Amino acid sequence: MAANMYRVGDYVFFENSSSNPYLIRRIEELNKTASGNVEAKVVCFYRRRDISHSLIQLADKHAKELEEEKESPTETELTEKQKHQLRHRELFLSRQYESLPATHIRGKCSVALLNETEAVLSYLDKEDTFFYSLVYDPTQKTLLADKGEIRVGPRFQADVPEMLQEGEADDRDQSKLEEKLWDPECPLTNKQIDQFLVVARAVGTFARALDCSSSVRQPSLHMSAAAASRDITLFHAMDTLHRHNYDLSSALSVLVPAGGPVLCRDEMEEWSASEAAMFEEALEKYGKDFNDIRQDFLPWKSLTSIIEYYYMWKTTDRYVQQKRLKAAEAESKLKQVYIPTYNKPNPNQISMTNGKMATVNGAGPGSYHAAGGGRACESCYTMQSAQWYSWGPPNMQCRLCVSCWMYWKKYGGLKMPSRAEGPEERTSPSPASNSRSRGHAPRQSNHMVPMRNSGSPKSSMKTKQAFLLQATRLTKLARHMCRDIIRLRRAARRPFVPINCGAIKAECKSSFNSS
Repeated sequence: MAANMYRVGDYVFFENSSSNPYLIRRIEELNKTASGNVEAKVVCFYRRRDISHSLIQLADKHAKELEEEKESPTETELTEKQKHQLRHRELFLSRQYESLPATHIRGKCSVALLNETEAVLSYLDKEDTFFYSLVYDPTQKTLLADKGEIRVGPRFQADVPEMLQEGEADDRDQSKLEEKLWDPECPLTNKQIDQFLVVARAVGTFARALDCSSSVRQPSLHMSAAAASRDITLFHAMDTLHRHNYDLSSALSVLVPAGGPVLCRDEMEEWSASEAAMFEEALEKYGKDFNDIRQDFLPWKSLTSIIEYYYMWKTTDRYVQQKRLKAAEAESKLKQVYIPTYNKPNPNQISMTNGKMATVNGAGPGSYHAAGGGRACESCYTMQSAQWYSWGPPNMQCRLCVSCWMYWKKYGGLKMPSRAEGPEERTSPSPASNSRSRGHAPRQSNHMVPMRNSGSPKSSMKTKQAFLLQATRLTKLARHMCRDIIRLRRAARRPFVPINCGAIKAECKSSFNSS
């Protein structure tokens, strides 16, 4: 029951297509529609295969820079297989939301911000675990570092200067050093300081009464007194005391100069009602991302002003009321939902009948030349599996075993690089297979090995790929000795037509014996 219970904040697999990998999402809300169905409002995560090749290069560059900054780099210790599988674990967070039917949930997973203090191989040791370090904007097609990244490493360490010896000259820029703003050992008692602060508040209240704009914003005496009691007035009073060496008479004369009482305003008074409303709207959209709030809603305000206003706004009744409304709204929403385990057969599931391969929905890729049960798994190259699934374009007649199929659905790739993704020759444990496929290496090492470039993360799914045929020595020899059975040059132009490997072997063998 617990495994099938999904709550707000869970990271889950969503299935939008029977043949494509799962989507990875985080549940933000669970809402019941008018028809009685449950919809999940989710945050989108993207895989490497979902973004452009140019952005993939930026992501790899970012990862390399982080690795170089580590005191003990680990990237060199990774094998090619580990690097290949780690790419399947990398995700890109987005600020995009979407609503999906809760019935499309296919299980839970775990997504974490890349921990620079943890070994990267630890993500491979955990099942259904992913990591991210960059934020992807699907609209602007940009990648940015997550603002919540853990600041660990040499670039975040302070440079502590050497301690000056007694009598040594200080050549530092004094304007950039800290300035003392209050002396706790001042000659004034706490009572005298409190009395001075009361006078400063009274002056601030009187100044608001004289100011026309303040009278409009704070029409009552109580509101004016409350505004004059905030930190901006107290900070000004204490700063005045410090600048006048804690001389009360001198500081009082500064509070009320010849032109009238000093009026100190903070951000709560400086902002208009319309600006406050825009800020609340921006906060609802972006959360505490103050850079985006300033850029899209309040460009005439400084970042310091917006942040200061936010923390003052949190002390108002307006904030308390909004918090209560959100709590009541959240109380009415679904907290969790039970989704039964999905056990319907996948349309890509293969059933074998009389040497034919057909998917469960009857729309299979057609004839499957099977001289030993069919092709090996495209990922682990096994010939035995409790269940097979068709994979890739139908005309390529590729299949995955049940283990590799689940890996493909969860991680969006194959456990090992596809035979179409590497130039090296691969030999299958079964020499009986005599089928060929464009973009895939034949089963025996005396065949030509097709190779192609796989620059794009989506290139493995394209049906039209340029490739070259690299001939082995035995293949070159077979071109001249097997002219009667088959013309290899002509066969290479028809890569989907099976080659009778047994006949070629027999002819080569007879030619060798006769010579």
